[in-house]
Amino acid sequence: MSSTGQEPSIFTRIAAREVPATIVAETERIIAFTDIAPQAPVHVVITPKTSEYSNVVELAAGDPGLLTELIEVADAVAARLSNGQFRLVFNTGASVGQTVFHVHAHLLAPQAAGGTLGEGTLGFR
Repeated sequence: MSSTGQEPSIFTRIAAREVPATIVAETERIIAFTDIAPQAPVHVVITPKTSEYSNVVELAAGDPGLLTELIEVADAVAARLSNGQFRLVFNTGASVGQTVFHVHAHLLAPQAAGGTLGEGTLGFR
């Protein structure tokens, strides 16, 4: 259990290698892995290893440098997997579909060879 008495999030468990995932990038403080239920040809979850922040607003207020690092990792992943073009989605709150309350971004992109992501065609978590 965490210091707050709650079970570790699935993302904390992935970072600790307790739950298997296809990791596509990692730094000392960030981990990126493919989503198990992809909503686009390229769908990567990018999250801080710390579970201190439940959403992007908390992260921006509490550690803007960590948010910057997350964006830098997203950019590097997109450069490698989708010619540098991507959509980055942060859900904040249950009513918009956030189900894991450990801040994370969804990097969504078409295949590197082409294609587009149409407006309103993707379901986000």
